[in-house]
Amino acid sequence: MSTALIRMNPDTLPDAAKAGYSQITIANPGRLAFVSGQVAWGADGSVVPETLEAQTKQVVANLGGALRALNAGNRDIVQMRVYMTELNDETMAIAMTQIVNFLDGEQPSLTGIGVAALAGPDLKIEIEMVVQLS
Repeated sequence: MSTALIRMNPDTLPDAAKAGYSQITIANPGRLAFVSGQVAWGADGSVVPETLEAQTKQVVANLGGALRALNAGNRDIVQMRVYMTELNDETMAIAMTQIVNFLDGEQPSLTGIGVAALAGPDLKIEIEMVVQLS
């Protein structure tokens, strides 16, 4: 059985592919990894960057580290949830530019969620993933 994910943007829903994600992702039976929300904390305990752009860069680096630990790649991401303390067109553009670069052409299902706060007072963005393992 193929472990390839199936991505869909049916005509009955807005075309999410234009924004770099899919409305629907179908995963085949098998193992899934649920990656906890990653924030702008480095493994070395580095200080949280001030800007959303710099924080997103660290979050994306953490997501890449999680994929490497799972021996998985961007093609294996089933779903991502992006939590932001300030969610608007400008902040989503900043975050999505880096997220789309990280995904490198893959388009998992994605949800953006505005929240009042994250795990630390300086945090602006957190991203979690569901990853299909082969």
